[in-house]
Formats: sequence, structure tokens, C-alpha cells
Amino acid sequence: MLDLGTSFVASVERDPGALAIVDGELRLTYGEWAPLIAAAAAGLGAMGLRRGDRLLSLLQNRWQAATLHWACQLSGVMITPLNWRAKADEVEYCIADAEVRAVAYESASADAVLAAAAARALPRITLAAPGDGEIGFDAMLAATGPSLQPCATAEDWSLMLYTSGTTSRPKGVPRRHRAERAAAIAHVAQNLYAHGERTLGVMPLYHTMGVRSLLAMSLLGGCFVCLPRFDPAAAIGLIARERITNLYLVPTLYHDLLSHPDFAAADVGSVRKLGFAGAPMTDGLLQRLTHAFQPDLFVNHYGSSEVYTCTINQRAAAKPGSAGRSGLNQRIRVVRFSAGDASDLAAPGEEGEILALLAGDEAFEGYWRRPDVDARALRDDWYCTGDTGYFDADGDLFVTGRVDDMIITGGENVSPVEIESCLSLHPAVAEVAVVGLPDARWGKIVTAFVKTAAPVEAAALDRHCRESGLANYKRPRRFVFITEIPKSPVGKLLRRKLVDGDYTAISQSQEPAA
Repeated sequence: MLDLGTSFVASVERDPGALAIVDGELRLTYGEWAPLIAAAAAGLGAMGLRRGDRLLSLLQNRWQAATLHWACQLSGVMITPLNWRAKADEVEYCIADAEVRAVAYESASADAVLAAAAARALPRITLAAPGDGEIGFDAMLAATGPSLQPCATAEDWSLMLYTSGTTSRPKGVPRRHRAERAAAIAHVAQNLYAHGERTLGVMPLYHTMGVRSLLAMSLLGGCFVCLPRFDPAAAIGLIARERITNLYLVPTLYHDLLSHPDFAAADVGSVRKLGFAGAPMTDGLLQRLTHAFQPDLFVNHYGSSEVYTCTINQRAAAKPGSAGRSGLNQRIRVVRFSAGDASDLAAPGEEGEILALLAGDEAFEGYWRRPDVDARALRDDWYCTGDTGYFDADGDLFVTGRVDDMIITGGENVSPVEIESCLSLHPAVAEVAVVGLPDARWGKIVTAFVKTAAPVEAAALDRHCRESGLANYKRPRRFVFITEIPKSPVGKLLRRKLVDGDYTAISQSQEPAA
């Protein structure tokens, strides 16, 4: 397989005049972008970075971030992107853990970078005016660089993503060129992307969804339209102005698009393909998106940083909740919760833990210098995702949550996702999250945290659950109405904050009549 640098060179040769990247007023074709990427790659070498070294980047989705990503692929440097909102101690940890050799940052991440002693000791690339020990990004590009000269092989490391670290210190997920390119090719195929697609580049480039969008567009002469940070009004404007053809977002961002007052009058007719990943999508949001966009294709993509594509459902709205079947490069199985090995399969309809084959073309090979975590997560050539789910009678996978999110109430296992989807269909519910809270009698009590779209009482929501056919033991026994559902920077639901009481209630919790 080609390395990513060679793959990009081929794209430039194939489509030199095609629009490659848009960032505000800046518009570059592949032919115009290529020498800038080559100059950035040369600049990395002039800083002393060599093949296999790590570059830490804390950048928003700007053309400079995309340029550095491709420069690293050409030079064989392993880009290590971190959330630009990271704190100084997180920067310190990543530098030490990855043995970073240089740092790239911008004004939004400057405070954390400059407060980290380890970062100050390294060569730094800045998008602002450079200080001592720094090189300005513009100055790097001003230097005359050679033509695009790929230095990596398909077996070299491409990038290392860091997991969110919600329950422990973040884990590095190293990925090779061949795995990254295989994932991009599968992404193109499974989303039926065509030559000249235009995507909204808003999923961050420190997240696997953002990286996949960038790489996928390069394979087919497509355009990556940068949106540095998500803003629904700005996103709606870009969709119309740049004639975006596909959207690939987490459900939260779709929700925010539809909820913005500008959306109703917006011209979104250019968008023909919708895709989502990162979290399950409620039935209510699926219905609203289908009505709003009337897409030709609506894809539920279930995957992870470790194994990019696990399963794909290309008819998400036709079978709500289904994650479909294994992707082009993968095999999936569900094992019993008590399984001693990867061969102890759950029966159809029986919930268990989801496993993905490590031999899959898109899969990682283990965490960065974390044999302790590998021992728990890698089993008999399979990756234990930590996700729960089941296969239905048709052989389609349903992802029901995380093993850690499972609510055991009165001895019964209850998954939050089914309850959330049920409640999302009530017209007064804007957003909902379900968790288990400690209870002396039941062990855990099923509790629904609700952000409302209109006034509603717990009794009405309970009646909705009953009439929807939700099993009695799954019905929430408590409703808490709150101002906002807590989420991560990429829109993932943070249930732990609800369990910890980290929310703002707008009324006392309500318990429906038994």
C-alpha cells in the first residue's frame, strides 16, 4: 500500500486544478497547496525533526493545521495532535509520554503551551509573531522548499491520537500510514463519496473523524472547508456559500445545526450525504435530519480511534439505532459479559461486549507503551472495545452503550441508549441523557436528565415511555430537568458529570407515580 505522502503526491498529479482547501478568504488548489506543504516539510527538517520523531500540535481546524498534517506525512514525522483547549499539565504529560521533539501552537493554546516547562524547552512553531526559540509558520513557508518528496513508508507511524482519559490518564493510540490510508479509502467507499466532494472540516484534527475527512477528500480531488471551531451559524453559512456536499459530524453538532434559528431559511440543498459517528443518534434526531435534508445517503458509522471502522449502516433512518454490519476492513463479534475468551459468543438478541478484529486493515496494534492497558483490551487477536451491544435476528449490530455505563437496577441490566431514544421522540424533549444513580433498594435507579424544548412534567414523560412500549424495569424512576446536557469538546455525552452532580438543575427532580 502507498504511504500517505505518496498518496497526496498522486492526488496533486491527478487533480492539480481542483480546489483542495478553503479557510475564510484563502482558497488553494492542489497545485497551489503542494509547494506550501513541501516548504513546511522542509521546515520540519530544518528544525531537526527526523523520520519517526513526534510533533505535538495544538491547533484549531485551520489551513495551517492541515498543512502541517500533510507535511508530517511527507517527512515521516509522527504528528501528535492534542485538543487546543488542553491545560498545561496535559501538555506536559503528552510531551513526556510521546517524547515529543517540537510543538506547534496558536493563540488559543498559547497559555497552556507557554505555561508548560517541557514545551518551552522545545523548538516551537507558532501561528503568531515568533518569540525566542520559535519559528513563525509564515516564515517556514516563505523558505524555498523542494518539490513534494515522500520520505515515509506504509509501515511508518502516521499519527498518534490520545484518548480522552475520562477514567484514567490519556492513552496514546499510534497508527501507521497503511492503516490511516485504508481507513480513508474505506471511508470514501462506505459513504459513496464522488470525485470533487466538498466536506465541512469542523470535526477537529485531533479527533479521528476530522482526520478521516481530511484524508478522504484528498483521495478524490475533494475540498476540505475549514471551520476552526464549531459555530452553528458559521456552519450554516459555509454549507450554503461553499456548496457543501457531505456532512460527517457527531450527533450533538447536528442537533445544534437544526436548533439554530438560521437553519429554517438556510440553503442546504447541496448536502446529499449525511454521516455520523462518535455517539448513538436518537430516533428523534434521525427523523428531524431526514426531514430537513432529505439526503440520498444517511450513514451510521460505528468505530473508534483504535479501530476506525467497526460497522456501517448506510440506511440509518430506515433502521433507527442499528449500527449495521462490519465495515470493508473488519470483522465484529459480541461476546458474553462473563466471557473468558473471544470465542464465547452472545446469542442473537443477547447483550454483550463488542470485539473488533486486530488484523483488520484499519486497526491499531496496541497502545503507546502501555502493556498494562494492552493486557486488558487485547484478547486472542481481538480488540475489546468496551462498548456493549447485540446482534438482532437480521445480523445487524445495535450499540447500546459502554460497559461502564450499564445500569444494574434490581438485578437487571439496563442500557441508557434505548431509553434516551424513546424519550427523544417526545416533542417537549430537546436533549436527554440517562444514567444510574445510587439507590438503597435498587442498587442503581434509572434517572433521566432532560433539557426541555417546552414545559413538561415527569408524569407526561413517564406516560410516553409506557405508551412507547418501553419495558417497565427500564422506565426512568426519576426525572431531572437541567439547563444543558454536559458534553466533551467533540460533542460526546459526559454521563460521569451527571453522576457526579456537575449540572445546573432548573427544578427539583421529579418522580412519576409508580
